[in-house]
Amino acid sequence: MLATMSSSGPAFASLTADDHVTGEAVALDLPPASLGSRIASGLIDIIVTVGLLIVIILLFGIAVLQTDGALAHVAPVGTMITVFLVIPTTIETLSRGRSLGKLACGLRTVRDDAGPISFQHAFVRSLIGFVEIYAFTGAPAFFSALLSSKGKRLGDHAAGTYVVRERVRLQLPPPALLPRTSRRGRRNADMAALPTGPALAVRQFLGRAATLDPAVRHELGSNLAADVAAHVAPPPPPGTTPHDFRQR
Repeated sequence: MLATMSSSGPAFASLTADDHVTGEAVALDLPPASLGSRIASGLIDIIVTVGLLIVIILLFGIAVLQTDGALAHVAPVGTMITVFLVIPTTIETLSRGRSLGKLACGLRTVRDDAGPISFQHAFVRSLIGFVEIYAFTGAPAFFSALLSSKGKRLGDHAAGTYVVRERVRLQLPPPALLPRTSRRGRRNADMAALPTGPALAVRQFLGRAATLDPAVRHELGSNLAADVAAHVAPPPPPGTTPHDFRQR
């Protein structure tokens, strides 16, 4: 996934509708899964779950034939808890948000802050999922996902999660061209590796410089130039503009 950090202020942060901004001001390109892909992955999970339920019922039925009636009453309850709660919770916890259906469709469940889910999130999703998907034939889950901007079902709202697409094609803008004044001295330039924050901030600035107000562009360019200057030797020649210095 593509992550873009804006450490020098939001004035030149380019965010799209699919970007999610965390508390650390990091924009993560985690597009929510479409309703169609959610339905497809859900159908796969339902088929697998129902098949597993039938197999376990048959096995438990054979096992309790030679036992007393008390165990025969407890077995169905244990089967339901195991199939609809224990197994889905375990799978999503160990796989960090992937069920069999999500794995087949290239989806994954994440927290609202885009982090990996924990046991608590998986448990809440499985518990409410039994009610909205199996007890009510999926109608609450469908209408909840249809009305939610991130395709959340009721279990996602309760757990603080949503489902994202993992198989997203990465598209990077072409690198900025060096101006002639910078090309003359680039062979002698000694540039240390920039920290992640300034490096990504410079990249965003270069990509949006042409669309910024001249006064804002000059102020942001000057601030970024001061940050980058500590990592460049020798310093840029006199008269180099902040925009050209960033490309150098």
